[in-house]
Order: sequence, then structure tokens, then C-alpha cells
Amino acid sequence: MDLSIVTTLYSSAPYLEEFYRRMCIEAQRITGDYELILVNDGSTDDSLEIALSLYEKDARVTVVDLSRNFGHHKAIITGLGHAKGHLVFLIDCDLEEEPELLGVFHEELQRSGADVVYGVQQARKGGFFERLTGSLFYRMLNLFSSYPVPPNAIAARLMTKRYVENLVQHRDREVFLAGLWAITGFEQVPVTVEKRHKGTSTYGLGRKLSVVVNSITSFSTKPLVFIFYLGCVIVLVASLAALYLIVRALFFGSYLAGWPSLIVSVWLLGGLTVFCMGIIGIYLSKIFMETKQRPYTIIRRIYDRADQA
Repeated sequence: MDLSIVTTLYSSAPYLEEFYRRMCIEAQRITGDYELILVNDGSTDDSLEIALSLYEKDARVTVVDLSRNFGHHKAIITGLGHAKGHLVFLIDCDLEEEPELLGVFHEELQRSGADVVYGVQQARKGGFFERLTGSLFYRMLNLFSSYPVPPNAIAARLMTKRYVENLVQHRDREVFLAGLWAITGFEQVPVTVEKRHKGTSTYGLGRKLSVVVNSITSFSTKPLVFIFYLGCVIVLVASLAALYLIVRALFFGSYLAGWPSLIVSVWLLGGLTVFCMGIIGIYLSKIFMETKQRPYTIIRRIYDRADQA
């Protein structure tokens, strides 16, 4: 198998047939020996029915039907685990990323000899607030991360088989895919692309904050180290303040009165304590989930003529 194309489906019915048509045209420019893996991540529309109709008319189509919605990143890992090609092209099927990027990435892979060619947006899509929060996300992530994550990278990427085989060996139950792409290593080459914007993002502010917290705590232990140093600073400041008060009382006979300052100090230290305990609690919850060793996803059925033959 020369080429595997992997994509995930979630409410993808409006785009799937056009994606299939354009993707097949682009793949055939490279090789006739390819497969198209469609991972249905618990779609609530008729994405699965359309995928199965493509499977019925094209033997190169494989449909992996998950038992429920497990999330985009876990569905991607599942699809990559079923890829058989010497090259693996990953792309979202909503047409925000052009299927024709396969040819662009293939030329760059041949030219550079790299193991991965991935797309990077020249400018983030969306309005001012979305661009601002996206920029802050990557700045915060790389501030706390030991491995730099390329900002504004998109899902579309062409990878060699050896890279994919090593990528899917990661067994993190809390999957942060951009981090896994980075820490897997190998030579990775960015290509500037334009990503289309089909409308309102499904990621609201609450979900974006959840992604930030999950990404940082899944990919870095620096927040725990930060808590240690924060505690050291608080102890040092409190000790200096106590020493100042003692010296002032003993040598100058002056006492500081004021309940408001005391209450503010109590609330400040109490808030910091709760904040630090919260961070530790997040890490403990992740340890709890990792020790369960649950599978990434549960597959209801695989529609693959190669396995049925």
C-alpha cells in the first residue's frame, strides 16, 4: 500500500461526498494504490450512511465506526492505527483544509526527505477575539512546555510510515495531539497554507479554556514546579513581613492596626491555597484516569473489504 488517507467524521454529511471526490482525484495523481479511512466519531447526522455508500461503491474505502463520540484527537489516533500505507495523509473532511494539499505536501516531502510535512496557517482564522485567544494559547502552552509546539498548525499533514508507527505508540489517555506530534520527533517541515473558515466555531470560550487546561496538564509538569516556587516566594515575603513587624514593635513601639489588611491577606493566601490544590487535583485526576488503562476508543464495527476477503 503506497498511501493511506485518514479523516474523521462528526456531523460531516454536507461535506463528505465532495471531500471524497476531490480526495480521490488528488490521490490518483500520486498513486493508484491507496486507501481512504473514514473514522465515524459518533456522528449524529447521516455521515455514517454516506460513508457506507462510498464503501459500497469503492473497495479502497474503509469505514471505522466508533461506538460513540470519543473526541477528535482520539478518533484520529484510531484511524492512524489502521493505516497501512508507506505514506499517511491526515486531513479533516470539512473542506476547511483543501484536499489538494496532498499534492503540495507530497512534493515537499520528496524534495526535503523529511518524515512529516504539515500545514501552518499564515494567519489565524476568525475574528479578533479568536485570533487573540489562539495566540495566547500557544504562548502559554510553550511557556509551560518542555517541547515547543508549532503555533497555528493545522491537522493536515503527510507522514511516513515509521513516524506514524512511533506516534501511535503513545498511550496517553488524555490525548493532546499537537504535543504528541512534537515529542515524537523526526524531521518535520512546515508549509504555509490558507485554511478556509466555514462559519462559527464549535469551540466556545468554556471549551477553549478546557482545552488550554487539558493541554498544559497533559503535556507538562511545570505547573507543579511553579507551585513549589510560588510557595517559596510566599514564605519568604511572609517571613520578611513578620520580621518587619517584630522590629517595629520592639524598637519603635509601633503596632500596625487594621483588620481589613488582615482579612485581605487571609483571602489572598486562601485563594492561592485553593488554586494550588486545584492544580494538584487536576494532575491527580489524570493519574487516576491513566491507571485505568481504558482504550482510546471502542470500535463498533470496521467495514473493510481487505479484511473480509
